Amino acid sequence: QVQLVESGGGLVQAGGSLRLSCAASGNIFNYNSMGWYRQAPGKQRDLVASITSDGRTNYADSVKGRFTISRDNAKNTVDLEMSSLEPEDTAVYFCKAVFQVTVEGARVDYWGQGTQVTVAS
Repeated sequence: QVQLVESGGGLVQAGGSLRLSCAASGNIFNYNSMGWYRQAPGKQRDLVASITSDGRTNYADSVKGRFTISRDNAKNTVDLEMSSLEPEDTAVYFCKAVFQVTVEGARVDYWGQGTQVTVAS
């Protein structure tokens, strides 16, 4: 069983910075993509940023220029560096990964438990 563990959430003042980390462990044959989603109370879970094994990134419009996603394929980790944080960024942030989990090439989506990010005015 693959497990994703997030860390780095917490309380920060508006304009501040925070770094989230996600580490994957388990029987992983190949990395496909990893990323971060967030869900605020009463809202759906939305993509924040994602990155593929060859370094291609995708960001939500609301975080472009403020957030940076990075990864270490060998360690199956992904980080989200967040700066210029706004109260609107307050949400539970979830790590998501798509991994090849069999030698034949089967892919499975995995989710972490989430980490709370609260941005105070």
